[in-house]
Amino acid sequence: MRLAGHTLGTPDHTVPQALDLFRAAGLDAAEVIYQNDYKSGLPTGDRQAAMEALKAADNTGIPIVGLTPYTTAINSLDGTEWRTAVDEFRGAIETAHLLGADRVRVYAGSWHPGDTDHAARWAQLRKALETLAPEADQAGVRLCVENHFGTMTQTAADTAALVREIAQPSVRVLYDQANLTFTHDENYEQAFAVQGDLIGHVHVKDLVFTDPNAAFRATETARVNASERAVRSRVVGSGVVPWSQILAALLRHGYDDVLSIELEYRWHPQDLPVPEDGFRQSATVLRSMLTELAEVRNV
Repeated sequence: MRLAGHTLGTPDHTVPQALDLFRAAGLDAAEVIYQNDYKSGLPTGDRQAAMEALKAADNTGIPIVGLTPYTTAINSLDGTEWRTAVDEFRGAIETAHLLGADRVRVYAGSWHPGDTDHAARWAQLRKALETLAPEADQAGVRLCVENHFGTMTQTAADTAALVREIAQPSVRVLYDQANLTFTHDENYEQAFAVQGDLIGHVHVKDLVFTDPNAAFRATETARVNASERAVRSRVVGSGVVPWSQILAALLRHGYDDVLSIELEYRWHPQDLPVPEDGFRQSATVLRSMLTELAEVRNV
């Protein structure tokens, strides 16, 4: 498996600086945020910025393998909003192709407690992905729908249901067990039971609960506000997410691809070491786990 750094963890670095940091931390690749007004991201539709990032990737030997948009309106019931969101994803697919990246993160629309018209919004979400899937396939890009709160696929079951309904090889699951854990949804065994054969990308992070019995609550999609948090972010291997067992399960299900380390330094810097240390420590832990798994498999 290749280890990638995610620029969520490098908010104070430009993209070229983040790639330098990932190389120094011993990583193999990068996943880059695709969003305006974020220092460690690529502005939407900015070809020049993408070309500069591609040059930096070539110079550092750290390829950009994925993009992370923050677009959520692909389930909007407003036609203009929906078309704008679909066009934003088209831009992400085109930029990924330009960079040689083969995956784009997908938020499955926006969905929060109290929202209505689930069936209609789900239909809009399906329509968007069915529209984009052939374009992504032609570009050699996978659209990876994340297990993520604040969207229509918070749970592994809902994510798998959506991907199976689309039934296109270019639409896969982005597996994020930490998200499933702090929302009190599926454990890793349950998650693999419903979506293990659909995984096209993996986010790796860790956490500890401050109150394991607190009900999950989030009024936003990208992050959980400080007043709503019942967890603290941790470096991989120092929290409650059982990464050694998860890596073994990924291999059993045929996933031997990128593990993207999603150090949440952009949102929760108070919880984590500085990026230089956080990424290096995470990489060391993951490589140790992978080595142990390889030794066991070879016995």
